[in-house]
Amino acid sequence: MKEFVEINALAQRVNEALPKGILLNTQGEKFNSMVIGWGALGTVWGLPAFTVYVREGRYTREQLDKTGEFTISVPLEKPDPAIAKACGWQSGRNVDKVQAAGLTLEPPEVNHTPGIREYPITLECRVLYAQKQELSGIPEPIRTRMYPQDVDSSNPMANRDAHVAYIGQIVSAYIIR
Repeated sequence: MKEFVEINALAQRVNEALPKGILLNTQGEKFNSMVIGWGALGTVWGLPAFTVYVREGRYTREQLDKTGEFTISVPLEKPDPAIAKACGWQSGRNVDKVQAAGLTLEPPEVNHTPGIREYPITLECRVLYAQKQELSGIPEPIRTRMYPQDVDSSNPMANRDAHVAYIGQIVSAYIIR
């Protein structure tokens, strides 16, 4: 069962959970989920939106570029360490994240990307805009720390790849009960 909610009713909870790790889900060739700790919930062009940042070399980026949609999943309490490990340190190219993390997928309402029962706050999003970051425009101390040019793209944390910012219109918001 889903309890549909106004996004503003979830804003504080989503923003508090984000730096601790929430899930960005895609459904292309297969379901994939990755932990994100950066993002922005807000309004863009008068529409409710969630912006995610995905490094160029990620499988998630490939899926987003193909499908143009994603789902955000947020825990009601603390993130589950086993889910965070499976979805944050392994690539969906090589691993079945549903099996590795023990996820229970919940059918979506509007788009084609499922939510996750274990992380029940769900935002279904359609990509409105995508833009690759220009590393030269990022302050040097942040660029040096977050984009070290001597670390290849396979590193799951900081590496040389820029992020692509995807602004997604929130087309449905609910809590999986």
